[in-house]
Amino acid sequence: MSSFSKGLKVQFRVAHALMVRELITRFGRENIGFLWIMAEPLLFAGLVGIVWTFLRAPDDSGISVIAFVASGYIPLTFLRQSIGRSAKIFQTNGSLLYHRQVKVLDFIFVRVTIEAIGATMAYIFAGIVLGFLGFFPFPADISALVGGWAIYIFFVLSVATLLAPFSEMSEAIEKLIPITVYIAIPFSGVFNFAAWLPPNIREAMMWSPLVSGMELMRYGLFGDLVTPYYDLPKALGISIVCLLVGLVLCRRVRRTLALA
Repeated sequence: MSSFSKGLKVQFRVAHALMVRELITRFGRENIGFLWIMAEPLLFAGLVGIVWTFLRAPDDSGISVIAFVASGYIPLTFLRQSIGRSAKIFQTNGSLLYHRQVKVLDFIFVRVTIEAIGATMAYIFAGIVLGFLGFFPFPADISALVGGWAIYIFFVLSVATLLAPFSEMSEAIEKLIPITVYIAIPFSGVFNFAAWLPPNIREAMMWSPLVSGMELMRYGLFGDLVTPYYDLPKALGISIVCLLVGLVLCRRVRRTLALA
């Protein structure tokens, strides 16, 4: 047990060191540094929210268009950044594998964690500012909001774990990774509530963990103003399957890198 806790502490130190290295490499030490990772989803969601406010007709549901857009686009930006940066992640950081304590999974975990922290900060900051202006409600059910966000992050992590080794095994898959993000958008629940869909399409969308996560998050935010539809067994099951397959492929790629 003591050896396990000691190994866990070593991996935490490795993850922390890799996180600091990643932040300095991407954002440098000047200006606002790490806060740029929060600024991008904020700007993206803010601009889209303003456009939607002027283009869409007034809605009597009681849900602010800006709150609806921000609650969807910030997680979507997290998805896009995490998946997009998973391509060739092992090759880019291959020189660090000479350190025995560094594992290939550390690279994926660190990048997804950084993006998740940035998106969470952006979500909280947007909620505070927009809430002060009257465009964003106080969460009706914080546990549902956090649970939905956890499902969303877990699925993105599992997909990144799957796509990262695939991109090392095939150059074609590396080129297709950015496209997969755009293919995933209609199945992410960003643009609509599941309640708006016909029953047969809604049932099919339950196979997307992103939809279940988004529905839970929006229910946690808007409460009884929405009717949530989600399927936790499917969401967790699909995420676990993707993660297990990804772990097997990562192990295979690690052996290949060791021989190179």
